[in-house]
Amino acid sequence: MDNKAINKDYYDNVYSKTDIDTIVKNIKNFENYYKELTTYHIDWVGFYKNNFHKNVKNKKILELGCGNGTNSAILAKLGAEVYANDISQFSEIIIKKLNEKLTFDKNINPISGDFLDANLESNMFDMVVGKAFVHHLTHAEEDLFMQKIINILKPKGVVRFFEPAVNSRILDEIRWLIPVPGRPSKLQINKFKNWKKNDHHPERDNSTSSYSKIGKKYFKEFNISHIGTLERFSRLIPNGHFNLSFRKHAYSIEKYIPKYINMKFARAQVVDYRFPKK
Repeated sequence: MDNKAINKDYYDNVYSKTDIDTIVKNIKNFENYYKELTTYHIDWVGFYKNNFHKNVKNKKILELGCGNGTNSAILAKLGAEVYANDISQFSEIIIKKLNEKLTFDKNINPISGDFLDANLESNMFDMVVGKAFVHHLTHAEEDLFMQKIINILKPKGVVRFFEPAVNSRILDEIRWLIPVPGRPSKLQINKFKNWKKNDHHPERDNSTSSYSKIGKKYFKEFNISHIGTLERFSRLIPNGHFNLSFRKHAYSIEKYIPKYINMKFARAQVVDYRFPKK
């Protein structure tokens, strides 16, 4: 089974169980929900880093790997005209139900199936975004995606991806030794081997260097920032008030850590590409 088929099967199973009513409830309580997400949760803090929310109003945005539609709904609430794509057939169903149950200035436009097969116009989008999406692609697939992305972006178009960062082999090896919910320790040989066998992530380079190469190849400008150097220790703290407080303060303190250290030790990276080479 190839990588696309593996991802489709995995996410069809995940998104077939989506609690749409909970998403609707959260979006209806938008201000509080958005504030909570962008205060405590690394993927949301990272994706909306540097006041990204202020740049989306009236923009035509394509979200790749839209999943359960939560981020597409947030972007739509922030005033964007959103097109949402995912390889899972259930994402389109979710998006249509969100359009029925929520009020947006402009309904979200679902694009079902493989992005590479989607019929999209050249120079169509102001932005292409993805939250923890690219690392599900092989490098060959990533390259094909980028070729299509620069075609559908406007000349001044931008890309924002939030992705895991793996910039230290030593730290990465230590990470594998520590069990976390859903993943056993590498020292638990049989359990780890079974987990790895069923892992839907392809073997690929998720370093900042890898994303920089893509930036240099396809865009005139790019910037990669890092997040999660201190926050990564929250995974060792039981869930609760102290865990949330630790994460909130960790994000604030991290900005004082030298960039090189953040790059080496951060859990995640925010990838900004600008001005596609056409």
